[in-house]
Amino acid sequence: MKEPTLIIMAAGMGSRYGGLKQMDPITDKGEIILDFSLYDAMLAGFKKVIFVIKEEMEGDFRALIDERAGRFLQVDYAFQKLDDLPECFQVPEGREKPWGTAHAVLSCREKIDGPFAVINADDYYGPGGFQSIYDFLIHNEDGEKYSYCMVGFRLENTITENGHVARGVCEIAEDGNLTQVTERTKIMRRSEGIAYTEDDGETWNILPADTTVSMNFWGFTQSMMKEMQARFPVFLEQAMEENPLKGEFYLPAVADQLIKEEKATVKVLPTQDKWYGVTYRADKEMVMGALQSMKDKGLYPEKLWK
Repeated sequence: MKEPTLIIMAAGMGSRYGGLKQMDPITDKGEIILDFSLYDAMLAGFKKVIFVIKEEMEGDFRALIDERAGRFLQVDYAFQKLDDLPECFQVPEGREKPWGTAHAVLSCREKIDGPFAVINADDYYGPGGFQSIYDFLIHNEDGEKYSYCMVGFRLENTITENGHVARGVCEIAEDGNLTQVTERTKIMRRSEGIAYTEDDGETWNILPADTTVSMNFWGFTQSMMKEMQARFPVFLEQAMEENPLKGEFYLPAVADQLIKEEKATVKVLPTQDKWYGVTYRADKEMVMGALQSMKDKGLYPEKLWK
């Protein structure tokens, strides 16, 4: 079995946060949230990392990564480009938004020759998920169906106190496999509990605190690249007609299609770790305190990359 690669999606700008939050120092040692994910991934066994970034960000990223985590991990870069489209398609006039998370991962297609995991750059996931997903990827191969996995978080461990978040709400069969993931784009903690709205707050629907949610922490065999390549033109045909300026090709949507077509199984790997992220500027102080507390407890060294 080939060694799995970690793909880190870092091309997005933090619109609600108001800047490129992936590069904002989160400790007094100048570390960013991404440093903790890289450290956890390295300890779990990952040796190679590919960052998906905008081409104009390469210099800034290399300054942060190459002489720190890059001394311990094999680092590569892939660029998510708006015009990276099949030959028969063109970028719609006025389109500025990237084509989504599945398109971001597809930008690594020439660099992947084995299993791979995918995470967001601006989320702290905790060490447990990295160990679970690495162990799954080195021990599982495609059989009659593709054999994929996803790290599942408890909803209550993924909420910010400073606004709403988007989460993939999961339905899981008795065998531990994912049966469906539904994107809920506005979830927040309210007086009556954690709830989501689909009508801009007119009505709210309660979600149990222990609901399993996806945080875009996936594990795939190389077959996923081929499936995304085959499905991207189908997505584009529809998007060009219905939503040419903002339609997005989502990674969870592709996984969901493959489950429904009975072409793939996605094993949910539960974790009790708490997510941390700077979705809003007001989140930063809380995240800084939480990560420093982990260092104080000896869960991380005082300086990650010595």
